[in-house]
Amino acid sequence: MPDSFTISATIPASPRAVYEAWLDSRKHGDMTGSDAGVDGRVGGLFSAWDGYIEGTTRELAANQRIVQEWRTSEFPPGAPDSRVEITLEAVGAACRLTLKHTALPPGDGPKYRQGWEDYYFKPMKEYFARLAQNDREKPRAGAKPAKKEKPARSPRKTQGSRKKA
Repeated sequence: MPDSFTISATIPASPRAVYEAWLDSRKHGDMTGSDAGVDGRVGGLFSAWDGYIEGTTRELAANQRIVQEWRTSEFPPGAPDSRVEITLEAVGAACRLTLKHTALPPGDGPKYRQGWEDYYFKPMKEYFARLAQNDREKPRAGAKPAKKEKPARSPRKTQGSRKKA
């Protein structure tokens, strides 16, 4: 019997930011810390973790849902692809990401559940927290830069400026 599980995490970003990062090669790699190649369309192929993960995107609902056929290089030969369904929900300024992973090879559920925690959710939280911190440190659009104080001038004595006695 195939394994399956559902796991959730709160990511410090909007559903839109998470959705866009998941489907963009550079951002996906940045948020996981490993190379990724993603064709972010229905029917598009993807790979992550230097080719360890690969699959095909099957369904997309902008900023809400991603469904992918998914496998790793550790799947037994001839094993069918598993299915990953990601739902994104706004929770205040954050995103609740719920991942349902089904049709895994028998006995592999616990290993992949831990893999999602260690290699996706943890680095994603760090990545989006870093982006938020960088945004807080940037000056706001239209904000005036802080005034720089003028250096104190020392009184100048120039020739000819003294009155002759």
